[in-house]
This record gives sequence, C-alpha cells and structure tokens, in this order.
Amino acid sequence: MAIREEQLDYIEAVRQLTDDRNLKYHIVTYGCQMNVHDSEKLAGMLLEMGYQETPNIEEADLILFNTCCVREHAEQRVYGNVGALQPYKRKKPNLIIGVCGCMMQQKGAAEELIKKFPFVDLVFGTHNLHHFPKLLYEALSAEHSVVEVLDEEGGIIEGLRPHRATGVSAYITIMYGCNNFCTYCIVPYVRGRERSRKPQDILDEARELAQQGYKEITLLGQNVNSYGKDLGGEYLFPDLLRDVNKIEGIERIRFVTSHPKDLSQDLIDMMAECEKVCEHIHLPLQAGSDRILRKMNRHYTREDYLKLVDRLRERIPGIAITTDIIVGFPGETEEDFQDTLDMVKRVQYDSAFTFMYSPRRGTPAATMPDQVDEDVKKDRLNRLIELQTEISKAKNQQYLDRVVEVLVEGVSKNNPEKLSGRTRTNKLVHFEGDEGLTGQLVNVKITLPKAWTLDGVLVR
Repeated sequence: MAIREEQLDYIEAVRQLTDDRNLKYHIVTYGCQMNVHDSEKLAGMLLEMGYQETPNIEEADLILFNTCCVREHAEQRVYGNVGALQPYKRKKPNLIIGVCGCMMQQKGAAEELIKKFPFVDLVFGTHNLHHFPKLLYEALSAEHSVVEVLDEEGGIIEGLRPHRATGVSAYITIMYGCNNFCTYCIVPYVRGRERSRKPQDILDEARELAQQGYKEITLLGQNVNSYGKDLGGEYLFPDLLRDVNKIEGIERIRFVTSHPKDLSQDLIDMMAECEKVCEHIHLPLQAGSDRILRKMNRHYTREDYLKLVDRLRERIPGIAITTDIIVGFPGETEEDFQDTLDMVKRVQYDSAFTFMYSPRRGTPAATMPDQVDEDVKKDRLNRLIELQTEISKAKNQQYLDRVVEVLVEGVSKNNPEKLSGRTRTNKLVHFEGDEGLTGQLVNVKITLPKAWTLDGVLVR
C-alpha cells in the first residue's frame, strides 16, 4: 500500500475515533529550520485528522514536542517541559502527550524518556514522521505508551502536506541527512545519510507555493552543497538554483546550510547570476584554528575558508555572511581561541550563532581527552560575543540613510505598532506601515541601525 493511501486510512480512522470533537493541538518545536519544517508537516497531518491549532497549551487535547539533540541545553528543556505536563495529564486524562524528533532518534533515548515520564503517550523518531497518523491512532486506542523509533532512515517519502505558519515565506526540504560526520555532531546519527529529493518533486512544490502566493522560499538541507551527488551527480545544487529561479511568482530564494568544503565556484557563479537568489550565505566556520578544525573533521583550513570568502565577495559584492562558531572544543587552548577571534576580525561576519561545546553522547568528541573547563568556555564565549556584537553594530551602521528593499512579513512580534520584514541580506527591519503590506516588497529608508536589527521609515 502506498504511504499516502495508508495515511488517508489512518487519518479517517482517527477522525472516527475522535468523532470530530473539535480537538485542539499544540506543537512545541526545538532546533533548526529542518525541525520547524517537520513540525509544519505534523501540523498538516493533524489538520487532516480534524484537529485545530491552539497557541494555548492548556487548551490542547494533544501536545507534541518536536525535539533537538544538537545542544545539551535543548535536551534539558525538553525534559523540564515534559515533566511540567504531569498535572495537566491528571486534570485531563484523555490528553495525548507526544515526543518526537532528533532527541528520540538517539539510541536508548525513547526508553529513557518513557521510564522517566510514564504518562507520555507517544514517542517516535525522525525516520518515521510519515507514520504519525497510524501512531496517533494507536495512542488514542491503546492503554499504554506507543513507541516507534526506526533504526534505518529508509527512502524519501513524498506527498506530505505541510501546514505553513505564514503565507509569505516557506521552507522546502531538498535533501535529508548528512555524510560529513563532524566529530562533535549528532546529526548523521539521528537524520541518517544524505538522500536528495528528485528535482521534479522540489520544483513542483516550489511552483505550488508560488501559486499559493508565497514570495520567498528557503531550500533546506544539512549540507545543500552536496545536493544531487547521491542521484548520480548530473544535476547538482547550482542546477536546482537555476531552475527555481525561473519560477514565476517567487521573488526571493534562500538556502541553508552550506558546508565550506563543498561550496563550489559553480555555485558562487550561479548565486551571482540568479537575480532571485539573495545576497546572503550562512557559512559555518566552527573554529578558527587549523588544529581544532582537523580534530572536528571539517576538511578545510583557515586559508581555504578565507579564500572562499574572498571569492564570494568578489563575485557577489555586498553579500552578507553569517556563521556558526563553537568555543571550548576538547583540547582548545587559548592560542586556538585567539585564532578564532582573528578569523572573526578578518571575515567581519554580519552575525554569528555562537555556542559553548556541548558533548553529545555517541559522537567521537564526547570521549576525547582534554575536555575544556566550563568556566573557561563561558569566558571565551563572552569574549567572542563581545567582539561579534561590535562588528555587527559596525556592519549595520553602514545601512544608515540607505533605502533597502524589504519583504514585509507582518506585524512585529515585539512591537504591535510596527511591521517587520527582511532585506535581501537577511537584516531584520522594523518600520511603521499598514498590515495590508504583508507579503509585499517595499522600500524602507534606514534611520536607526542597531546591533541586530534596523529601524526605518517607509518610502512611498
């Protein structure tokens, strides 16, 4: 039986079981854009099963935690938030509590969670997200916890219909998994090896989004630069960018994430040639020391990375470059850390996601000798943030009195009296305007640059 046919059978079975009682769901998402998009797929299935979304967790008849395991802090938050639901379960025995995603895909994690929180009804991993209607039906029918975590990633499942949060920007997953096995990273173990979607399936989804009125799409993959290599290598990521760029209705194209070792000149040239591809790239550095980069299994050097930055800026003037940086990797000395600070000064990133190294069970780095003391890691992180904040302020100051094109995303989350949107270089801009401008491209003159955002006035 085809996956979609099986889904439809269980979707109807859940509807009959719940008797269309206007049940409500609430999804809590941790982690990266891939997890956000997975939650959109789960929400789409829930809507088909008759559930309605609620922002109020206390109103929910189903609460689902879509977890991340990249950082220890995310795991701790999951345990804390799941534990806090026990009183809700006592008051509402029919409440379904589910936990899914990357954290559950780790070996032994599902069993540990159920042992700690036996009131959890449903647990599944990243490889069987498409089985959600079946698993929910079993959880609604059974008097025990339903746990299904597949060891193998399997093939790509098409036909899932995401429920996207906004009508302006949308994610499209172009590939799953990762082959790089950086020594600190759990992703290849919980997301599996690289599997690329067929080009036609991606392009069909992009055209459908354009017809629905979406103006911007972000192509997602753990390493988008590797797209197509597992399909024979005749149609690669630059080819996909070129074809998405031809789709009428789409105004902007973004992508994440790019591994520096796989960023080709062909891709840089295609970024420059495609007018819809935004002048922004997220290019994780992770560390500025060649010694630490080797220990991380990153397959590039400081010199390689700097040459890449030079090629990007030469071919795409004004491109914004953002990055990820880890401090306190096992064996990192003060000299190694100074190399990282030096790279930040030389590259001049527009912004950076900065992290203290967090051991992940099952990765090589977790058992490496010379683990760095927590106080040292905190001190280095603070120094790095201080440096990057000053650089980001200076970069944004260059926007003062400039008129920039902004895609309006809607009312600002922090100030209901203003609208917010992003420039092509991914700068967040706040300005006064009518909510009816949502989804439109407008010109905004920047009047007040800040470290992380820009304030401006609408130019009629």
